[in-house]
Amino acid sequence: MGVPTWLFVLISACMITCYLRSVLGETRCIEREREALLKLKEGFTDKDDRMLSTWGSEADKNECCQWKHVACDNVTGHVTALQLGGLTTSTVPMGGKISPALLELHHLNHLVLSYNDFGGTRIPEFIGSIRALQLLDLSYSNFSGVVPPQLGNLTQLQTLDLGGNYGIRSGNLYWLSHLSSLSRLVLDHMNTSEDANLLWLHQVLSFPSLDTLSIVSCGITDITFERGLARVNSSTSSSLTTLDLSSNKLTSSTTLQWLLFNTSASLAYIGLSGNQFSGPIPDAFEKLFFLESLYLHDNMFEGQIPKSLGNLSLVDLDLSHNDMGGPLEDLFASASSKLMSSLYSLTLSHNHFTGSVPNLGKFQALTWLFLDNNKLITVETPTAGLSKLEHLDVSHNSLQGTLSETYFIGLSNLRYLDLSFNRLKLEFSKNWIPSFKSRLIYLANCKIGPSFPEWVQTQRGYVVNLDISNAGISDEAPQWLWNMSLGYLNLSHNQITGTIPDLSSTSIGIVDAGYNNLSGTVPSISPLIWVLQLSQNMFCGTINSLCPYAYCRISWLDLSNNQLTGTLPSDLRNMQALEILNVNYNNLSGEIPHSLGSLSKLKTIHLRGNGFYGELPSTLQGCPLLQQIDIGGNKLTGTLPPWLGEKYTDLAFLSLRQNRFYGVIPLEICDLTQIQVLDLSRNNLTGKIPECFDRFTALVDKNKTTTTKIEVRTVATDGYIDYAFVQWKGEESMYTNTLGLLKLIDLSSNRLVGSIPESFSSLKGLISLNLSRNSLTGRIIRGIGNMDMLEAVDLSRNQLSGEIPLGLGQLHFLAVLVLVNNNLTGEIPSSPTLQGFDPSLYAGNVGLCGLPLPLCPQDSLAPSSHTNNEETDDGLSFMQDFAISLAFGFIFGFWAVVGPLLLKRSWRIAFFNFWNVVGDWLYVTIAVFFKNFTRGC
Repeated sequence: MGVPTWLFVLISACMITCYLRSVLGETRCIEREREALLKLKEGFTDKDDRMLSTWGSEADKNECCQWKHVACDNVTGHVTALQLGGLTTSTVPMGGKISPALLELHHLNHLVLSYNDFGGTRIPEFIGSIRALQLLDLSYSNFSGVVPPQLGNLTQLQTLDLGGNYGIRSGNLYWLSHLSSLSRLVLDHMNTSEDANLLWLHQVLSFPSLDTLSIVSCGITDITFERGLARVNSSTSSSLTTLDLSSNKLTSSTTLQWLLFNTSASLAYIGLSGNQFSGPIPDAFEKLFFLESLYLHDNMFEGQIPKSLGNLSLVDLDLSHNDMGGPLEDLFASASSKLMSSLYSLTLSHNHFTGSVPNLGKFQALTWLFLDNNKLITVETPTAGLSKLEHLDVSHNSLQGTLSETYFIGLSNLRYLDLSFNRLKLEFSKNWIPSFKSRLIYLANCKIGPSFPEWVQTQRGYVVNLDISNAGISDEAPQWLWNMSLGYLNLSHNQITGTIPDLSSTSIGIVDAGYNNLSGTVPSISPLIWVLQLSQNMFCGTINSLCPYAYCRISWLDLSNNQLTGTLPSDLRNMQALEILNVNYNNLSGEIPHSLGSLSKLKTIHLRGNGFYGELPSTLQGCPLLQQIDIGGNKLTGTLPPWLGEKYTDLAFLSLRQNRFYGVIPLEICDLTQIQVLDLSRNNLTGKIPECFDRFTALVDKNKTTTTKIEVRTVATDGYIDYAFVQWKGEESMYTNTLGLLKLIDLSSNRLVGSIPESFSSLKGLISLNLSRNSLTGRIIRGIGNMDMLEAVDLSRNQLSGEIPLGLGQLHFLAVLVLVNNNLTGEIPSSPTLQGFDPSLYAGNVGLCGLPLPLCPQDSLAPSSHTNNEETDDGLSFMQDFAISLAFGFIFGFWAVVGPLLLKRSWRIAFFNFWNVVGDWLYVTIAVFFKNFTRGC
C-alpha cells in the first residue's frame, strides 16, 4: 500500500521547513518554555543586568532561543541548555533563588549555574526531576547544606560538578552509584564527614565511561578511603585519565600503593598534593605509562627523586614543599629521551636538594623551572637548548660564584627571572644587550654594583617588576629608570645617590628606595602608587604637596629617618586607602592635623621622634582599625582622652612615651583588651593606677600573641612588617618580627601615687613591668609570683615598703630586677634568682638585708676568736656533764646492790655464802693448775 500523496507532501514540507530553520537560525521558541524562563529570571538577582539583559516579554525579545545563554534544539525549538555561569560573563555574580519553573524545560540537558552566589541556600531537590540532564554544573555558587539525594535520579548525567561550595555536606552519597553514565565527577571542598564509609566510591571508580574524578579537600582519611575501596577487586575504569585527591588527610603508604597498583594505566593526571604522605616516593609510578601530570607537592616525602620517573613522558612534575633532598644531577643525567622532549614544567621548590643547578640544555620543551628554597650551591652553564624557558627561579639557595652574560645565551624567551637571595656575582659588560625581554626580574642580594646596571634599560617597555635591592650599588640613580613604566621597583639597601623626580604622572605602583643616600625633596606621587618607601635616606624640605590629586590610592607611606621639616600635609585626606603612615625621626612639627582622622582604613601611625605639639585630635576616633599608635618623643600635651580605650578594639601597641601629657590615666584605657604594649612613660601623669588592668585580655593570656605583619593589597610585596621602639631592660630597642611576642607595661617617670593594684597579678602573660620613678606606696603585690612570664621588673625610686614577697623569687624567667631607692625592709627571700642579682639593684632600702646584701642581725655569726672560745666552752661543758653522769650512775648502782643487803638479813647471809663458795672454787682451781705446771717442767 503506497503512502498517500498528501501525507508525503506534508512530511516533505516539514522536513524542508526544519532544514531551513536550522540553516537560517530561525528556531521558534516554545511559549510554555519562554514563560518558564521568564519566571526563572524573576527569581534571580542580576545586579548589573548583564547576564539576563536580553531576556524579556517585550516584542523585540519574544524569541527566547535568541536570548543570551540559552540554547535550543534547531529542529524542535525546545530549550536544551542554559549557560548561566557567572565567571564567563561578569565579575558580579547572580543570586536569588532557582525557580521550580525550571521543571517546564523537559528537554534541558545542560544546566550551568557556576560562579554565582546563592547565599548559602540548599541545592533545590527538584533539579533531580529534570531527567534529561546530561551536564549539571553548580560549582562555586555558595550552596550549603546536604546534597539532595534526588540528584541520583539523573541517570543520564555525564558531568556532575558540585565543587567549590564550601558549606556543602555530603550526607550519604550512595545515590552516586546510580549515575553509571558519568564521565566527569567533581566534589571538591565538600564535607564528607557524614559519609564515613564512602560506599559509593568503589562503584564510581568502576563506571565504564569515567574519565575524571576530583575529590579535593573533602576531609578524606586513610580509613574512609580504604572502606570505600573495600569491595574493589580489580582495577578502576580503564577510561579514567584524571584523578585528583589533593588536600585531604591521606597519610598511609597502603593508600598510595593501592592507587598505584589499582588505578588505570591510562591515567594522565594524578593530584595527591596537600596530604601527609611521607617516606620515599615509590618507584611504582613508572607503571603509569601515559602519566603526564604528577602533583605531589605539600606532603612530607623524603629521599631523592626516584630515577624511575625519568622513564616517563611527564609534562608537569611538582614535588615542591616536601622534605626531599640529595643531588639533582643524577636524575637529569639518567632521564630518558621521552622525558627530555616532554617535560614542560618542573617545580622542586622548598626542599633540601643540594649540589648544582644541573645542565638542562637537553630538555628542549622546558618552559617553567622552579628550584627556589633549596640548598643548591653552584650553577652549571646551560646550553642553547633551553630556548623555550620562560620562568627561571633559583632564589633562596646558597648559590655562589660568578654569572656572566654567557649564562643567558639562548634564553630568548625568558619572561621571569629570579636569582635573589643567593651569593651570586653578576658580571655583565657595560654594553650588554640581553636576548630576553623579561617582565619580572628579581636580583635581590646579588652582587651587581658598584655601577648601576645599564642593561636594565634594554628591558624598557617589557619589565614590570624590578628588584635590585642590597646589590652593592653605590652609583647615582639614572633618570631613565623612572620612565620605564614599572609596576614595582625595589632599590633598597644600597648606597644609591641622586634625587627622585616628580612621580605624579608615572604609572609606577610600588617604589621601595629605603636605606640609600638619596637626597632632595620627597616627590609628588601619582594616583596609581600603592607603596612609597623612602626611609633611611637624606630627603629634606617639606612634604606639603605629596598628593596633588583628589584621590591617591597609596596604602603604605614610609618617610621615616630623613631630614624632613614643616608639618604633616593637609592633603593626607586625599589618601583614603592609607593603612600605614610612618614619619618617625624627622624634624616635623606643628599639630597633628585633624584630616588624619578621615583615614578610616589606617592601621599604623608612627610619628615618633619629631616635634609635634598640641593635643591629640579627637578626629582620630575616625580610625577604628588602628593596631599600633607610636607618637612617643614629641611635645604633645593635654589629658589622655577616654576614647583611646573606647574606639580601638584591635589596638595592640600604644606608645605615648616622652611627651607632656598630664592628668589621670582614664578608666577607659582598660577597654584595650588586645593591648600588648602600653607605654605611657616619661609624662606628667598623676593619680592612681587604675584597678582594671586585668581586663587586658592579651596580657592575661600567656599564649596570646599578635602578628606584626599587615597585609597590603599589592603585587610583589609580602606585606608590611610593623616595628616599634621599646624601652627594654634599660635600653631603647627596635622590634620587628618579634614585636608580636612582646608584652610590656611601662608607666615609669610620671607622678603616679597610691599602691600597685593587685589586679596586676592576673597579667600572667606580661613580660616586662616598669613602674619606676613615681611616688607609689604600699607593698609589692603578693600575687606577683603568679606573673610567671616576667623577665624584667623595675619598681625603683618609689616609696614602696614592707618585705619582698616570696613569689618574686619564684619567677624563673626573671633576668632584670631593680628595687633601688624604696623603703623595703626585712630579709631578701632565699632564692637563687633574687640572691644572684647585683647588690646595687637593692640599694637605697635601709631596712633590707640578706644575700646579696649583708646578712640580717638575727642570722649574723660572731668573729672567729669568739668561735674558738665557744668551741672550748662546749668541750668543758661536755666533760662536766659526763663526770656528773658517771658519779650519778655509780651512786645509783652501788646503793641498788648494797641497800637491799643492809635491809634484808636472809639476802645478806646468802650473798656472803655465795662469795665464800666462789672464793673456795677459785683457790682450788689455781692450786691444781700450778701443781700440774710444775710437774710438766
